[in-house]
Amino acid sequence: MTGPESEEPLLRRAVCPGSFDPVTNGHLDIIARASKLYDVVHVAVMINNSKQGLFTVEERIDFLRQVTAEYGNVEVESFHGLLVDFCKQRDIPAIVKGLRAVSDFDYELQMAQMNNGLSGVETLFVPTNPVYSFLSSSLVKEVATWGGDVSHLVPELVLGSLTERLAQQ
Repeated sequence: MTGPESEEPLLRRAVCPGSFDPVTNGHLDIIARASKLYDVVHVAVMINNSKQGLFTVEERIDFLRQVTAEYGNVEVESFHGLLVDFCKQRDIPAIVKGLRAVSDFDYELQMAQMNNGLSGVETLFVPTNPVYSFLSSSLVKEVATWGGDVSHLVPELVLGSLTERLAQQ
C-alpha cells in the first residue's frame, strides 16, 4: 500500500483441500495451524463423482464449518475439478498439505510440482503432529466399522454421526 487512496490490504490466503470423509482430528490440526499463518484459509471439500462417500459433500461441509467456527478465518466450500482452478477463481496462491510419512511426500511432491507448473500456485507441506501420523479417514471408517474406539481420532460431532451412519449400513 502506498497511500490513503490504496484499497484494502491484500489478504494472505491458502487452501487446505481434501475429501474429509469424515473430517479427523489430524485434518483439524493442519487447518488450525494454517489458520494461524494465513488471514483466510479455504477448506475445499473435493467432489469425486466416481467415489461413493460415507457422508455427502453437504454433510462434510456442515461438519467442517461447525468444527472450524472457532478459528474465525476459515471458509469451507466444495470443489469439482482441478484444485488450481479453485485457487485461480479465488486468488489463492498457496495450498497447505499435511504430510504423515515419506510415502505421502512422494505423491504430494508430484502434485505440488504439477500444480505449480499449471498455475504457479505454491504448496506448503506441514509435518503432521506425531499423535496423528497414522491417521486417515479410511482407517477411521474401517476401525469404526468393526466397533473400534475412534473417539480420540475425530471431533465429537463427527463421532456421533459416524457411529449412526455405520449402524445404518
